[in-house]
Amino acid sequence: MKNNINIIHTGRLKVKKYFSAFALALSLSAFAQTMTENYVYSKVSLSEDGSKKSETIQYFDGLGRPKQTIQVKSTPLGQDIVMPVTYDQLGRQTRSILPVPMATSNLGIQNVSEATANTYYGVPNAYSEQKLEASPLARVLETASPGSEWAMNSGHTRKATYEVNKTPDKVKKFSFTNSWVNATTISSVPTVSLYNEKVLVKTSATDEDGNKSIEFTNGLGQTVLVRKVITATENVDTYYLYNDYGQLVYVISPKAEAPITSNNNIITQQILDDLCYQYKYDNKGRLVEKKVPGKGWEYMIYDRQNRLVGSQDAELKKKGQWLYTKYDQFGRVAFTGISAGGSRISEQDLANNFVYNNVKRTNFPFFNREGMDVFYDPDQTYPNVVWVKLLSVNYYDTYPGYSFNPPFPSAIFGKPVLKDDLSGNVSTRTLPVMSLVKNIEDDNWTKNYNYYDTKGRSVGGYSINHLGGSTRTESELDFAGVPLQTKAYHKRLNTDTERVITQTFTYDNQNRLLTHTHQVDSNTPEILTQNKYNELSQLQSKKVGGTSAASPLQTVDYTYNIRGWITKINDPANLNGKLFGYEIKYQNSTNPYYARFSGNISEIDWKTSVDDLLKRYIYAYDPLNRLTAGYYQEPTTSVPINHFYNEEIAYDLNGNITRLQRNMKGSNNSSEYIDNIFYTYSGNRLISASDAAQNYNGYPAGGKLIDYDDNGNMINQKDKNISAIQYNYLNLPYSIKISEGKQGIITKDIQYTYRADGVKVAKKYTPFLGNIETNYLDGFQYDNKETGETSQPLPPSLKFVSTSEGYYNFENNKYIYNYTDHLGNVRVSYFKNGSGLEVLEESNYYPFGLKHGISNPSVGNPSYNYKYNGKELQETGMYDYGARMYMPDLGRWGVIDPLAEASRRFTPYHYGNNNPIRFTDPDGRLTVDNLQGGYTPGSAVMDFFNRNGLTDERNMPLFYRNEGGAMIRTEALGKDGEGGGGGSFTFTGKDAVSVFNYFNNGGSMSGLSFGDNDVTWWTGTPSLTAYSGADIHGEIDLGIGYSAKFKELPLDAYKNWADWGASTAGGGFKYLADRRTSLYNSGYWIDNLGQMRNTAYAGRARGSLIGLRSDYLRNTAMLGKYAKRAGYVGYGISAAQIGYGMYKDGGKFGIKAQIATANVAGGMAGAAVGAWLGVKVLTPIGGAIGAAFAGVGAAPGAAIGGAIGGIVGGIVGGVYGGDYAEQWASDILNKPSY
Repeated sequence: MKNNINIIHTGRLKVKKYFSAFALALSLSAFAQTMTENYVYSKVSLSEDGSKKSETIQYFDGLGRPKQTIQVKSTPLGQDIVMPVTYDQLGRQTRSILPVPMATSNLGIQNVSEATANTYYGVPNAYSEQKLEASPLARVLETASPGSEWAMNSGHTRKATYEVNKTPDKVKKFSFTNSWVNATTISSVPTVSLYNEKVLVKTSATDEDGNKSIEFTNGLGQTVLVRKVITATENVDTYYLYNDYGQLVYVISPKAEAPITSNNNIITQQILDDLCYQYKYDNKGRLVEKKVPGKGWEYMIYDRQNRLVGSQDAELKKKGQWLYTKYDQFGRVAFTGISAGGSRISEQDLANNFVYNNVKRTNFPFFNREGMDVFYDPDQTYPNVVWVKLLSVNYYDTYPGYSFNPPFPSAIFGKPVLKDDLSGNVSTRTLPVMSLVKNIEDDNWTKNYNYYDTKGRSVGGYSINHLGGSTRTESELDFAGVPLQTKAYHKRLNTDTERVITQTFTYDNQNRLLTHTHQVDSNTPEILTQNKYNELSQLQSKKVGGTSAASPLQTVDYTYNIRGWITKINDPANLNGKLFGYEIKYQNSTNPYYARFSGNISEIDWKTSVDDLLKRYIYAYDPLNRLTAGYYQEPTTSVPINHFYNEEIAYDLNGNITRLQRNMKGSNNSSEYIDNIFYTYSGNRLISASDAAQNYNGYPAGGKLIDYDDNGNMINQKDKNISAIQYNYLNLPYSIKISEGKQGIITKDIQYTYRADGVKVAKKYTPFLGNIETNYLDGFQYDNKETGETSQPLPPSLKFVSTSEGYYNFENNKYIYNYTDHLGNVRVSYFKNGSGLEVLEESNYYPFGLKHGISNPSVGNPSYNYKYNGKELQETGMYDYGARMYMPDLGRWGVIDPLAEASRRFTPYHYGNNNPIRFTDPDGRLTVDNLQGGYTPGSAVMDFFNRNGLTDERNMPLFYRNEGGAMIRTEALGKDGEGGGGGSFTFTGKDAVSVFNYFNNGGSMSGLSFGDNDVTWWTGTPSLTAYSGADIHGEIDLGIGYSAKFKELPLDAYKNWADWGASTAGGGFKYLADRRTSLYNSGYWIDNLGQMRNTAYAGRARGSLIGLRSDYLRNTAMLGKYAKRAGYVGYGISAAQIGYGMYKDGGKFGIKAQIATANVAGGMAGAAVGAWLGVKVLTPIGGAIGAAFAGVGAAPGAAIGGAIGGIVGGIVGGVYGGDYAEQWASDILNKPSY
């Protein structure tokens, strides 16, 4: 294998006498920098010979402050992306100028200014601007965004005020006593009074639309109240209550606050149970009991290493069962299951008896459960009682010797595969190699194998499904880690004929995806997409379909506004031969009354070729940004405001819908009510829904009572003849019974089969006659349709496999293409029919997702039921999102949000923050703002760095709204990164000055070679002990890295890289976080405002049962959007991400750091280990730099070494040491600093 050379190039420049400067580079070529300027230059090779590269140069002024950053030749046309930096007279950066594409200067400084940017964007203010307080605090008073509509003095800026509480604020003060029972904190029912004046800090934030949020904090910096202002007399208040130890013990939701007020400020236990969050902790500060409103109490058990080893919800408690997790000596999840057990106190006492509580890997099967041999010895671990069920097993380091193991591949795409020979220099040591996942409803298993190349990158996988068939995947990766070609070999049963899916990808010089080709078996390859980008790297157009590049089936054009928000998908005013056009309006609504400036959508126009009729929705919102109406129009008709498909909604204080009115087009071409639904609640639980419209086209008149289990799951919906719903331990429905006819004598059954990781693998629908069976296998979907009493069921046949642009129909051997809107809703499905195109189906939706009743002039494909948000419509009328099923007719879920504590001011049954035009919920667990990355396959205005991976669905915004209502600017970091090729270093002033001075004074670096002003080191040769013992072996993306043994972590290690690293983390680091691929523990969530006490939140699968690393690293067939794959660097969490979270948490490992950590398995340990590597270990990249810089002073040396080491080490630790050091890192990081 050819190794890669890395060079640091130094040189003296003509500068002022204060200091000399150097250029930092990873380069093999000549330099053309402006030699009278201070600069830092970096290059990341994207190809083995260095011809394909990502270059960045940053220039500094005489004070060491950045004044210009250039991404060299990074645009599609080879121009530079230039970001100028300006300062006010006090040296503050109050304006952030948008990046400007300019003809390349070959690394030279560019002549660019605000005026240059204004000219390019065609606005008077191509920058965001802050107005600061005239005080030493320099707090932000007002923020304006780019574009004249958002400029200062436009009336549409974000404003902040800083005050203290006053008597008219009427902030409630909750008082309670704390006691200890069985080493557990017990908090009494609170009493209520009012805070005195001037004891709380009052911070108000007003968004661009004038909506106001107020946050009150106490002297300890704890948020005690978040207030959303509805009117001058009505607020939505969420209170946070803490015990004497600073732990969050109660959250009083808005709907609870109102009855407290009306009840003479007296709280009852019933109010707490129905509407409030409650928490209890043990004497080690660990969360051990919690109650989410509407659910019963949940319990957690920990071992002596503070690892979560048992969890129990209210339904498991009734059965006397616990979910358990067992770990190996490195803290990695070994296997999981369900055990019998007693109370939490007794179970915790049992867990405390085990000192190490680690299972041991064996060379032979040690026990058998549910028909599966297990190569672990669980003796001397908790629990040791009778096991009820084994659910999953994960293996690391070496492949166990199962009889069903497939042949080990010696090579994939002609390149060797990493073996598990631990005596070799490199091996699979520390890597997840195999996982076994049992079906919950039966004892069949899915067996997954992971294969790696010699760089440790996942390049292959083999999955044996629960039916005995298999899916084998292979990936050819280039030097930077992006896939060039993938193959999937699939068969449902072992005896079936194998089907082969081949996908091929090409990229430009910055690894932006250009073409994606798809091939089924030996058929003619289909060109799914040909992408073209504008000079801001946003997707400008996409040619879709066809077998010839010159003859696509459709060309899809995209436009954006200056905020980076998508504005058009084609042009509905001029289809020009296209099948679908879609326009989104924000501040530019046709009716100015409905204009919205904060990112909410005010109006959507669309048109299809089916009827060539322009249709429109105008949207209205309340001051909480909740959608209150979608008004339907047909603006080009004689009666444009016809109200045919209106939807109007009202809410209570928690966001539960209280009334929903819905219209449709009647038979006499007039609008008629189909729904006028009144909702009745007990707490947040919907008890009944009565429809006064009495129209059979809408929700049934009903009004029948709805029942729930102790986990808050809806167990029937008699209005729709659903007589019974049964759930498994993941709160997923495995049985639904529908009773119809008089006395309910006609029954229909739906039986679901799930794996223990929550993946649905089968559905059996039994109507009155016959049955329909569906299999979901690695993206391939099968079903049969048998009717008649005596018909013999046939095995399901292969129907389709999903593609990035729709699906391939195996029955007709056709590619079906989907036009989707910004929410991922399927709007038009079409295919090639002879020499033309045929529309298979058109779909239009009400705002909350119910389909328009007459929007289907074509019959569609009965086997393909993926519609709203791209989710599968079930026979019950619900959409399956994965973690929950959504009811579009009622606009809510039937199951409590597994991550309800992420947004406590909302009902745990809400959908999309009650703003479904802007927000989606990709898997039913966490709401996602589509301004932060929704439909748009390109990148937004600020996304110009580290174009080192696939570019498919990221639309990076400039701002987002946090829980407190404040508008927060996102980091201008690359979000592509799916191929992982590293990133650019952007120095801050202080660090750069230290580096300049060090080299100017003749400094050197231990372990590196100097000559001719170059500093050189090689990557590609591993250390002799790589992947062995306690070593942490890291790939630095350009080759094989180095190893280092760790012994202890200084308490202050993380402090050095927090701020510095926040500006350097690039594309690949943030892939997992952006995609929200981490699987959260369904029985465990830490307080929104307190400290994290253990790491069960990170690196666990749903229900804390399946190791995320094993699940994620399994290489799939890449059948999703553009065959998404995180590159190798994506496996490690960026040290900057956690560091910044800790910084925002005031130096504690609080909620922001938790969220960063949880987004990547093992990420916290990776960041901690990375920082430790940078400060303490003499590796060529982290430690050597840190040691070398020690000569300039301990603090700067540690800062620089820790920063660089933290970034690179974050990859090292995150990939190889994450699981090993997970709990250890948590303990270290949570210790106080002295």
